[in-house]
Amino acid sequence: MIKRKINILMLGGAKRVSLAEQLIRAGKELGVEVSIFSHELSEREPIASVGTVIVGSKYSEKGIDDEISHVIESHAIDVVLPFIDPAIELAARVSRRHPDVFIPVSSKEVARAMFDKQVAAEWFERAGIPIPATYTAESITYPAILKPRTGSASKGIIVAHNAEELSRAPKPLGEYLIQEYIADRDEYTVDCYVGTTDGDVKCAVPRLRIATAGGEVIRTETRRIPAVMSLAERTLKELKFRGPVTLQFIYDRSNSRFLLMEVNPRLGGGVICSIMAGADIAKMIVEECEGMNATPCRVWRDGTLMTRYFREVMFYNS
Repeated sequence: MIKRKINILMLGGAKRVSLAEQLIRAGKELGVEVSIFSHELSEREPIASVGTVIVGSKYSEKGIDDEISHVIESHAIDVVLPFIDPAIELAARVSRRHPDVFIPVSSKEVARAMFDKQVAAEWFERAGIPIPATYTAESITYPAILKPRTGSASKGIIVAHNAEELSRAPKPLGEYLIQEYIADRDEYTVDCYVGTTDGDVKCAVPRLRIATAGGEVIRTETRRIPAVMSLAERTLKELKFRGPVTLQFIYDRSNSRFLLMEVNPRLGGGVICSIMAGADIAKMIVEECEGMNATPCRVWRDGTLMTRYFREVMFYNS
């Protein structure tokens, strides 16, 4: 028997249909009826196939905090989950206005720092987390990789092998995080959940990123690598993250070392793989919303492969 209903608001859920379905499934298993809402720029987003789309403003626009607060109040929202980087700090700010709404995000200060790759790298270095060598514009060793400080989905990344290639960067060098480029590498994502009340790391599941398209993983496989799991837990605890967190590591094959690349304090697009491997982050979210401690997951299926395909959602003028 369903004991209660909860309304979940996704900020920029757009294509996260599978995750919405997992949240609904987790609710049913806990005796909770989950309804999905998603705040979008357009009503014609795939998430409309499983929930209600609320059309609104960009997350960078003035007055967005008031707008989201109004959405929370008018739709009796119980949970808010950000799905794109600009929505993370917004969710952290809004959580202060709505203490009775479950918004599992890290602090506003942490969210802001992770949104700027240069600032994030400085935080990682201070915490003693291994990262690639970071350069200034005056002290570059080639090859170097230039990442827009506030970019996402691998957009605008440049690899410079010499000063001439560096000079062709379309933005001033101060707008990039500049680091050593490691060509011989594997890339790993670690899907994590940190209890919002006890600070306990409930899960940390590494996945090998096998193939991507447009910055989105389309083929990935869970890998039980103790060194990565330990480094992920250390990062989460040192920087006091809360809720769902996605960490990106690379393995430098030439030097046999794992290096942290970036941290997104939100659910990642490939988290479905970890959920289906046994680390039920969707259920952890619903559990904490219901006032329970999220159930830790230390045992999950190693070698779980997820591959993706396109699925159509149709909208008609009528």
